[in-house]
Amino acid sequence: MNIILLGPPGAGKGTQASKLVADRGMVQLSTGDMLRAAVKAGTPIGLKAKAVMEAGELVSDEIVSGLIGEKLDSMGADEGAIFDGYPRTEAQALSLDEILSSRGRQLDRVIELEVNEDALVERITGRFTCAQCGEGYHDVFKQPKAEGVCDVCGSAEFKRRPDDNEETVRTRMAEYRAKTAPILPLYEARGLVKRVDGMADMSAVSEQIASILDN
Repeated sequence: MNIILLGPPGAGKGTQASKLVADRGMVQLSTGDMLRAAVKAGTPIGLKAKAVMEAGELVSDEIVSGLIGEKLDSMGADEGAIFDGYPRTEAQALSLDEILSSRGRQLDRVIELEVNEDALVERITGRFTCAQCGEGYHDVFKQPKAEGVCDVCGSAEFKRRPDDNEETVRTRMAEYRAKTAPILPLYEARGLVKRVDGMADMSAVSEQIASILDN
């Protein structure tokens, strides 16, 4: 199966994609990761992208489409793809249709993780990690058992991501709505869109997604 996972930053797309990779052997196609890998590997498309980025310009749809085509060509016919962060525009959505059909594939599902914006702000702004081992904590949902001491390694040093603040989170939410608004109607008209409760427990979200993919 080939699916698109949609949802604002912090909705849990990465976690759910990782689970699908582990449980179903699917391949996650994150355009950001693929771009960095292609640049590092020095592939023809990577070199093209590097030149564009060094000139301070945005990478074109043509380059992104080439990256996706390259990745799909390296996958086995029985491996499904998870598109993460792409497509974001109507032009990209139409391009993806062509990329898939030219390789005998089709898009099977578009799954949107629905979230409550205020609750998501609380979820993200409360996050912090152990500076030593990276164990994750939360102001409300997961405090260390002993105050100020990491449960895993005993370190007393913690850190927060500078962009985990309310203003940044709400800006990212607004950007997400603006970017996905154009593509959802396209997929809804084709009956491909299914929604899950992104605020549910992580395992409950996984079960909802599995149910959609199995039916």
